[in-house]
Amino acid sequence: MDWTSVVNDPTLSNLPFKIELNEWGKIEMSPASNSHGMLQTEIAFILKMKLTSGKAFVECSIQTSKNVKVADVVWCSTDFLNRHGKSTPYPASPEIVVEVASPSNTLAELIDKRSLYFEQGAKEVWICEETGAMLFYRADGKLSNSVLCPSFPQSVEA
Repeated sequence: MDWTSVVNDPTLSNLPFKIELNEWGKIEMSPASNSHGMLQTEIAFILKMKLTSGKAFVECSIQTSKNVKVADVVWCSTDFLNRHGKSTPYPASPEIVVEVASPSNTLAELIDKRSLYFEQGAKEVWICEETGAMLFYRADGKLSNSVLCPSFPQSVEA
């Protein structure tokens, strides 16, 4: 199955959870809690307030070497948006990609996704722990805070 088929399938349009395609084209489903959604919204809102150019949004599909992954939150520069518009999925990662951890995520899964986003050109990948604590990464390692959004808080509240 490819991402266009998933997006155009009416039976998959109103599911109460996020879906992605694994490297074999099979659908993977992740249940999301209200807390998860609140953290996503808060992160996107803070990004929108602090980075006034570009666009922050939730549920961004990104083509990776292991098929399509759906990032919880992203921030795209105006340049990125001019290049890729509203294409679905994006063929490259936006500059900032955020994954909000949930009980169903393993550490290995989050590390793998982080690597996939960097392979696709992300400048920073952030992990928001279930507690709201933020972890910031560049391809060369962990950061004490974001370089692209230095005033982003160390934790957010759901």
